[in-house]
Amino acid sequence: MQDARSRLIVGLDVPTTQRAATIVSALGDTVEFYKIGYQLAFAGGLEFARELIADGKRVFLDMKLLDIDNTVAKGVENIVKMNVSMLTLHAYPKAMRAAVEAARGSDLCLLGVTVLTSMDAADLHDAGYLDDPQALVAKRAQQAAEAGMGGIVCSAAEAGAVRRIVGPDMAVVTPGIRPAGADHGDQKRVVTPADALRNGSSHLVVARPIVAAPDPVAAARAILSEMDGAMTENAL
Repeated sequence: MQDARSRLIVGLDVPTTQRAATIVSALGDTVEFYKIGYQLAFAGGLEFARELIADGKRVFLDMKLLDIDNTVAKGVENIVKMNVSMLTLHAYPKAMRAAVEAARGSDLCLLGVTVLTSMDAADLHDAGYLDDPQALVAKRAQQAAEAGMGGIVCSAAEAGAVRRIVGPDMAVVTPGIRPAGADHGDQKRVVTPADALRNGSSHLVVARPIVAAPDPVAAARAILSEMDGAMTENAL
């Protein structure tokens, strides 16, 4: 059974590696797993990821890859060499199959992004989709499982349904996590840490409630405490 520290991923959604390094230093041993997305990746974040890994931290590289099969495969082959723990790509079947083949034999956990947590039914309609968020998440989760992916990224509100589709072994990684009373920001489908775990999430991505908190260490510890309580209660 994983402990809460191995299941909490802090999103380094900040503009510079200097700011990211300050956050990581402040959090110290409280946090062991970090997410690096576009904002930081394009400001030296890929090299920073290597530094985090060298320091014993784990890294979730949130690149949401999507391209022709060969381009996805070649990108994944190089990402494997970085020794990151997790990598996202959009859950399109051909892209997922190419990524799985490229990562075969490595420890890289490939995550299929189902529906972004900033999107609701109206947003999907505007983008040309006929499915509502729940139906599209279910379809893509099934396709990810069939492709041999390591896990899924979805809203914690859909984690229970996804868990029933993918079974007990795949990771279910959920952003849009907000402690009770926290500002939702631009997230439209949010859940508290405890409820996310109860719903079937394996890993929680938390950014602003920690990195923008007046006391990031206290904020992280409060979330970890809530996670520990839920995990003990449900023997997760």
